[in-house]
Amino acid sequence: MSGIPTLLTARLQLRPFADSDASTVERLAGDLRIAATTATIPHPYPPGTAAAWIVTHEAAWNLGRGLTLAIVERDGGTVVGAVGLNITPEHRSAELGYWIGAEVWGRGIATEAARALVDHGFGALDLHRVHAHHFARNTASGRVLEKVGMRPEGLRREAFLKWERFEDVREWGMLRSDWRTVRRAHADT
Repeated sequence: MSGIPTLLTARLQLRPFADSDASTVERLAGDLRIAATTATIPHPYPPGTAAAWIVTHEAAWNLGRGLTLAIVERDGGTVVGAVGLNITPEHRSAELGYWIGAEVWGRGIATEAARALVDHGFGALDLHRVHAHHFARNTASGRVLEKVGMRPEGLRREAFLKWERFEDVREWGMLRSDWRTVRRAHADT
């Protein structure tokens, strides 16, 4: 995939998805625990869905509308999730999204990946705002967004219908000025 960046963190490589990652994505995203905490991942996860999703990434990047990266552990090279920005260039804003395979939950991988992508969004992509949302019952996702430096912006009651149940959704956001403050605070510690 030409032009899609690869980002490195202390423990992770965030790289473009390859066609060969499709079976891993289907296995990880096919876990009921992943689908239950996301707005758009289906369960069961239909065969071929991952390959069809991966094919969309280059066009979204080339149009300036999206950046989706595989989260890969540098030790072992294993894909453990995905992180992305759905970009609205006319507003210099993006929505952050991510999912992490259940077997690596609780290890700070989502926070590390989200922070790297937010830094890239405000830095290289010159965004003004990054926002995210999560089901209110998914408090772990809220902790990730808080650790990244996002601020809570509200609760949308029963905003999503997931599996015949209306879900409350928590909204978070971060402006470029917030990001600069967070970066300064980390540099001082």
